[in-house]
Amino acid sequence: MIRAALERIRQKHRTTKYPSEPAVLPELFRGYPKLEQGRCPAGCTICKDVCPVGAIHHHNGLALDMGKCLFCPECERACPVGAVRFSRDEQLSASEREDLVVRGGDERRRAHAMGKKLVSLFGRSFKLREVSAGGCNACEADTNVLSTVGFDLGRFGIQFVASPRHADGMYVTGPVTENMRVALLKTWEAIPGPKLVIAAGACAVSGGPYQGHREVHNGVDAFLPVDLYIPGCPPHPLTILDGLLRLLDRLPAEVV
Repeated sequence: MIRAALERIRQKHRTTKYPSEPAVLPELFRGYPKLEQGRCPAGCTICKDVCPVGAIHHHNGLALDMGKCLFCPECERACPVGAVRFSRDEQLSASEREDLVVRGGDERRRAHAMGKKLVSLFGRSFKLREVSAGGCNACEADTNVLSTVGFDLGRFGIQFVASPRHADGMYVTGPVTENMRVALLKTWEAIPGPKLVIAAGACAVSGGPYQGHREVHNGVDAFLPVDLYIPGCPPHPLTILDGLLRLLDRLPAEVV
């Protein structure tokens, strides 16, 4: 016991200070995409051609769908003029599916709070039931990290619970395989209202790399209305945390 206490003193405070201080992200982190339409040569579709999931299109200008994007570097590497690149901005979540589509020069639309009534109800105690609807466990792993001392999700009053009957919302990962469809819907039915749905990761948003496969349903909004989309493959823990805090209106004014 004494050794454990001394070691804890030696390690000092280990919980991230985000959001009161800027996020500390790894050097290779790829965040919010930056597009420069003006650099694109006429008729060039190199970035679109190399994208493995069809996240980039050139209809009415260069656009990238973060809901489909795996945040791999293929488009950035292939573009000969640097028209596509990824910043280190972890704030990726959105409240509407169309807000995940990034176009060069367009106004950026981040996720917004769930509404005053729900914020007053859930703002200080928000319980989620996670459903892994056929995920590969990458999104689940990055979500689980939030409950460790490094992030301490509980300090914001957010907690993942074992029973849907104790939950305020459903947190979905995975593309919703046919084998998980019934379990997903039954979990939703068991959560008392009012309730919310959060889609975390490219698979839950759009089907990810499995989009169009006959055994998947291309994301949770094929069945339920989604209140928060968190893109990524997988989304970084701070991207997830940012989205949850925006939903609960818990971010400092300077961050919003």
